[in-house]
Amino acid sequence: MNYLGFKFFIALFVLFFFKNTNVEAQDNRPNILWITIEDWSPDLSCYGTKGIYTPNVDKLASEGIRYNRAFTTSPVCSTSRSAMMTGFYQNYIGANQHREHHKKPLPYGIKPVPKLFEEAGYFTTLMSYKTDMNFLPDTKEELFMNTNDWSDRKQGQPFFARITFGGTHRSWNRDPQRPIDIKDVALPPYYADTPFIRRDWANGLEQMQLVDREVGALLKRLEEEGLAENTIVFFIGDHGRCHIRGKQFLYDGGTRIPMIMRWPGKVEPGQVNDDMVMSIDIDATILEAAGITPPVPLHGQDLLGEEIKVRKYTFAARDKMDETHDAMRSIRSKEYKLILNLMPERPYLQYNEYKEGAYPVLAEMNIMNLKGELSPEQALFFAPSKPEIELFDLQNDPYEVHNVANNPEYAAVKKELLAELENWRMNVIKDQGVSEEFRATGIFPEKNPYSTVDEWVIKNQENYDFNRVGWPAWYPTRTLQKWEEVRAKWEPYVMRKATQKVSRPDIGLRVKKKKKK
Repeated sequence: MNYLGFKFFIALFVLFFFKNTNVEAQDNRPNILWITIEDWSPDLSCYGTKGIYTPNVDKLASEGIRYNRAFTTSPVCSTSRSAMMTGFYQNYIGANQHREHHKKPLPYGIKPVPKLFEEAGYFTTLMSYKTDMNFLPDTKEELFMNTNDWSDRKQGQPFFARITFGGTHRSWNRDPQRPIDIKDVALPPYYADTPFIRRDWANGLEQMQLVDREVGALLKRLEEEGLAENTIVFFIGDHGRCHIRGKQFLYDGGTRIPMIMRWPGKVEPGQVNDDMVMSIDIDATILEAAGITPPVPLHGQDLLGEEIKVRKYTFAARDKMDETHDAMRSIRSKEYKLILNLMPERPYLQYNEYKEGAYPVLAEMNIMNLKGELSPEQALFFAPSKPEIELFDLQNDPYEVHNVANNPEYAAVKKELLAELENWRMNVIKDQGVSEEFRATGIFPEKNPYSTVDEWVIKNQENYDFNRVGWPAWYPTRTLQKWEEVRAKWEPYVMRKATQKVSRPDIGLRVKKKKKK
């Protein structure tokens, strides 16, 4: 064989070798690790929250970007998660009713984001149990590859991994390693300042400290396996905190979330970003990073692109919560928040089985309200109805307790925000609004004949289709005596020592009935 023939033989051998070896070994696209915590606002030490210590999340923030103005598109898990699984507002894809009983496939040719990654050659895994989608398919096995860990991927194959840490969802464990003194926490002014409420707030912060250690262990594993340098890490909350005036509502307590991104070599560490960003922007960002073009342009935007820097508004929507019927829409700029209440005739705190069985502060503040002991700002949330429009000057009123919707000085702001909100409703999410059946006017008796709403619901569950018309909106949902009984049940659990084991009490008749089955 002459020299040219030998070179030709070598070239053929090299071509054959690389063609028949694992192509994934050549794939240098970044891995994606998307960490979600449940029901949590930016109540972390890196965001300046008093009393709490979250060193692992703080370190992640110091190595990437911490977003100060990050918001979810809905204030409850299944609707916000449906949006994050697709990159579209939940109303647009028909996934806006929490605990939807008649789920449908995604419209318009939209595909779940994990499927887009799988089709592009990524290994996809959900490393926790919860999907919580309001569309079909909705199971872990259908949305992700049938596995629980990125270690199951082929050698060299990039992965898209999601994991949820659920500890911050009620109930809350205390932290014996670093208990938080109630004197060291700061309550928002719309909460009454009592030892009971301070202890409940501190208990939540302690639970987040426990979750922080779980996050730290996961990030340490990423380092130990040599994956950290080529992995984009996102850390977020799925929606706001599980306190009254938080989860299920469109105030910042329900929609503002922590968001942190780390991408070594691509994102400069130590950044604090004040852009108006949303949870659905993560989808656009990671798809762009992986070189994947979605079949339908997303509602979210690339966090590293130029358009995001000029975004003026974020939007959010709340609809059905379990069988609690209500509907709200919001628009937020850096300076103002406007909430449009589509069912202003209903109270904020109409009956909701979940909240009454999970929120100790509801008992404490309902008692104080019925006794006339709340401040005007605190009592607003316990009103029997809502204003149609709520407008807040966030620069002067960051806790959203002074509604200036009827103040003529804000007339121009109100007009502009209403117009922008209407445009979003009509032209972006194709808003279906509120049907007469959903509003359920005249369906129920005028007054509740019992001392609690849940008692009436139990006695009448065969007479009404609550899946269709919801629960009645009578308010208050319990008499003073009944709230005092609930408060007494919560006392030993909320006030327990950090090393004590006290069972969480059953609150509400419907909860008890379910446990008997």
